This record gives sequence, C-alpha cells and structure tokens, in this order.
Amino acid sequence: MAEAAKPMGPDEAALALERATDEAVEACDGDAWAAVRALLIANAALEEEVARLSSRVSNGYARGRVRRATVR
Repeated sequence: MAEAAKPMGPDEAALALERATDEAVEACDGDAWAAVRALLIANAALEEEVARLSSRVSNGYARGRVRRATVR
C-alpha cells in the first residue's frame, strides 16, 4: 500500500514550487517562454482528459458532484 503524502508547510510548498519552476525552465534549455508554452499545452491536454473522463462518470455514482463539461 502506498504511503500517504505528508502535508507540506508553507515554506516547504514554496520550496517545492521553486524547484518545479527551475526544472520546467531547465527542461526547455533555460527558455522561460518555451517553458510557459509547454506547460500551457500540458494543461490543455489535462483539461481535455478531465472533460473526457467526467463525461463517462455516472451522475448517480458521483451523486451529482460531477458537473458535465460544457462545449465551447
């Protein structure tokens, strides 16, 4: 069984965010614009996945907690 993640304090969360930011920029060879673009593309893909999965969840199973995605 996987161990539950311990909650982070504000300082630990800020440090983790700094590390993740540095890693994202480093992955794009130091180009911050490219890092932001890559993250926006990844976020859009994740939003599509959430919408796809949400549409497959039974409203009864979720007891009405899952809102149906609206088509734009």
